[in-house]
Amino acid sequence: MTGLVFTTPEEADDFLQAVVSMRAEQLSEGDVISVGPAVASILGVGKIKATLNTERLMREHDLDRILHIGTCMALTDAVDVGTLVGASFVLEGDRVHLNAPTYPRMPLDCPFETDTTGTVVTQDHDIGDPEDGSYWQRIADVSDTSGYAVAYVAAQHGVPCHVAKVVTSQAGVDRDSFLEDRSAAHARIASFLQQDVFADDAWT
Repeated sequence: MTGLVFTTPEEADDFLQAVVSMRAEQLSEGDVISVGPAVASILGVGKIKATLNTERLMREHDLDRILHIGTCMALTDAVDVGTLVGASFVLEGDRVHLNAPTYPRMPLDCPFETDTTGTVVTQDHDIGDPEDGSYWQRIADVSDTSGYAVAYVAAQHGVPCHVAKVVTSQAGVDRDSFLEDRSAAHARIASFLQQDVFADDAWT
């Protein structure tokens, strides 16, 4: 069975409406529902909520794999808004600022057709301008608030984890169309899951 986890209800809404005619706002953080060949859950924002709710999901369900899908911020203008990024590495970014710290990157497999692959850094704090940010921000492509936590818990259980994120903004750039970008990203998430993930017999 596949575990499908979103950070916020908004990220899941278009997909759940299309597949089970349900509004994601009806779910509380940590709730789990059956969605075809998968179980889906809303984690909540931040590494602590992501860790606790992913752990709970893993303990209560016999999962073969976990897919974390949602939105992110680009840390470089080389990654455009609207890009679907498959994570090849995840990093935990809320750490002491060092010039060249030694810390293992967690590699991830990306078995899906995405626009590009890249490194995701997970942080709870506001990153500001990436050029003035931490080592982790400078070596990552995009930033989110939950990917590392999900991948770490899955690894502790020996379960494969895949992370895919749609870019809704770029660090240090004010966008008048931010809300429209988020709406388009949520639609892209739903399309990706329906057409590229669950259309594959290997995921059923």
